[in-house]
Amino acid sequence: MTILVTGATGTVGRHVVEQLINKEVQVRAVSRNPKRASLPEGVEVVAGDLMSPETLIPAFQGVTALYLITSSDQADATLETNPQVVELAEKAGVQKVSLLTVYGDGPVEQAIKNSRLEWAFVQPVGFMANAIDDWQESIRKEGVVRALGGETRGAIIHEADIAAVFVETLLENGHHRNFYTLTGPEALSTIEQVEIISKGIGKEIEFEELTEEEARGEWKKMGHNEESIDFMVQMSKNPPEIGYTILPTIEEVTGRPAKTFAEWVSEHKSDFM
Repeated sequence: MTILVTGATGTVGRHVVEQLINKEVQVRAVSRNPKRASLPEGVEVVAGDLMSPETLIPAFQGVTALYLITSSDQADATLETNPQVVELAEKAGVQKVSLLTVYGDGPVEQAIKNSRLEWAFVQPVGFMANAIDDWQESIRKEGVVRALGGETRGAIIHEADIAAVFVETLLENGHHRNFYTLTGPEALSTIEQVEIISKGIGKEIEFEELTEEEARGEWKKMGHNEESIDFMVQMSKNPPEIGYTILPTIEEVTGRPAKTFAEWVSEHKSDFM
């Protein structure tokens, strides 16, 4: 069995690769720049671009299952997967696809549903790893976190738990046509997350609440468009119920409880120190 992993150096993808390697599964990873991709020994790295489906034809040869992303979760990376990827995978003989989905109803999702592939969709409500992207610099340099919606709760999830669900769906039967929404084991406010990081690294961290105007200004400086900014304001102030509703999906699919944010912090101390 060979499993093709897209987004293999991403927040979730790198864990998918590691867990498959640990199970002694043959892994092939797609990268726009194979020579620059830092992946574990034993991973076959091939060139390909999800926005140019024809470049993936060689990568699909001999592949049994596919871990597919719809967009990149890496900073400064532009990626919107072309739905034709699904058709080419099917023609090449790929039997199964597991998709990391955001909304569950985009063109890639529709292409998968219309195909003959076995499929599963996995939708995490929020990554614990966002704490690194959003707060690492200010915690390291100033010992402070500035954010909008300090009291807003989210059932954030460990990226390794997300990967574990994907590995299960890729290797085992019984997941066809399932849509798995994933959460962590607790709904934490931003302030509580900051307190857990503070305790975990043994350093006092101050929390400063931003006004909506201040938050919009910061996001604009970072290059986000107005539509994205409106979405982030909504998520910060009034997220949908699913964002803070704790679900048992991780344990139901993997057989073990979801990891806590304190466990995640323990594994990532060096990122904040």
